[in-house]
Amino acid sequence: MNSRARSSPLSSAGRQTKDGPSGGGPCSTQGSSGEDPSVSLFREYLRLKTVHPEPDYDAALRFLDRIAEELDLPMKKIELFPRRVLSIMTWEGTNPALKSILLNSHTDVVPVYQEHWKYDAFTAVKDAEGNIYGRGAQDMKSVTIQYIQAIRRLKAEGSQPVRTVHLMFVPDEEVGGHKGMETFVTHPEFQKLNIGFALDEGLASPGEAFTVFYGERNPWWITIHCPGNPGHGSRFVENTAAEKLRSIINSFMDFRETEKQRLNMSQCFTLGDVTTVNMTMVQGGVAYNVIPAEMEVSFDLRIPPTVNLQGFEKQIKLWCKEAGEGITYEFAQKHMNQNVTSTEESDPWWNAFSTTCKAMNMVLEKEIFPAATDSRFIRAVGIPAVGFSPMNRTPILLHDHNEFLNEQVFLSGIDVYQRLILALSSVPAFPDETNPFL
Repeated sequence: MNSRARSSPLSSAGRQTKDGPSGGGPCSTQGSSGEDPSVSLFREYLRLKTVHPEPDYDAALRFLDRIAEELDLPMKKIELFPRRVLSIMTWEGTNPALKSILLNSHTDVVPVYQEHWKYDAFTAVKDAEGNIYGRGAQDMKSVTIQYIQAIRRLKAEGSQPVRTVHLMFVPDEEVGGHKGMETFVTHPEFQKLNIGFALDEGLASPGEAFTVFYGERNPWWITIHCPGNPGHGSRFVENTAAEKLRSIINSFMDFRETEKQRLNMSQCFTLGDVTTVNMTMVQGGVAYNVIPAEMEVSFDLRIPPTVNLQGFEKQIKLWCKEAGEGITYEFAQKHMNQNVTSTEESDPWWNAFSTTCKAMNMVLEKEIFPAATDSRFIRAVGIPAVGFSPMNRTPILLHDHNEFLNEQVFLSGIDVYQRLILALSSVPAFPDETNPFL
């Protein structure tokens, strides 16, 4: 762990709160003396094993039921698929006819390689520096609890939103979202929410600034099948599958190097501005001395919204044609939506978001998200969405070993959401804005 990661970072937007127990070793007891109740709640949520391939969603639902009761908010549950339940808490605004605000989060987390972790990934250990370790600490159980605690504070202060605010807790984001948000955006219950603007997950930022994501790259998962002449391994057989495979690999990897150079040579580009290409699987062959009749290779492509997708697929077809006859390809995933959210100051939603952040002396860096979140499904149905996790001065550790978040950064994020929720839910009505479901 580097020195930056070991510090006790504090967002410029936040305020100091009591430190948790310090000393020579980690503290893993929930509700320890001096620990902020929000931190204790966060650590409790981290201990729920909503981890793939068999996430304990029932435990998460029980946890959320309790929170809804504490907040005195109604909760609706929608079973999209067997054992895949989406939950929605609703804080009704004073003018429910206006479009609502969505605070989205997912309940599932990715698997861990426990042998590479300093502590058990599901005990939510807090070390002497206040770093809280657990799968989901950054992605994205922290944000879920920050939403909840921000609303708890607002309600305790007697605040009431003008626009209705929905907190949504979605399953299966980490495995593509098909049994979660991808399906739900087409569901009648989603339409009834009348969403005008959504917040979803972002990324940590190692520096002082906070990254905010207004779009995402399109994931394409492609497998290319290369047929060829079979034969004995002792001969120079012509037109083999391997020769075609080599040509395909060379074409994709040459393009990968070109995009890598574009990123490295530009001071303006971030990872989300270029196309990444990674060869992830190669299959073929049955024995050492048998030349295979077919080989295949799979690639993970992430394509920014600035790329002409039809033109890019034409390029893939050309690479296949150049490699030889009979080559075909298929997509396991092929997202084509290139909607992005406006970050113009004239846009009322963005203006409310950015103005609130500036008032807290937060520096925002606008980027295209390099991977994929549920925001892509929300934007695909025409709803503006911003990916944002208020975690600056924090190494990016989502899906990594020893994922952690410092408690002071976590607590500062509650302050940020408290002000953002109030600002976004107070955006004045647009002309002729109504809720057709009321």
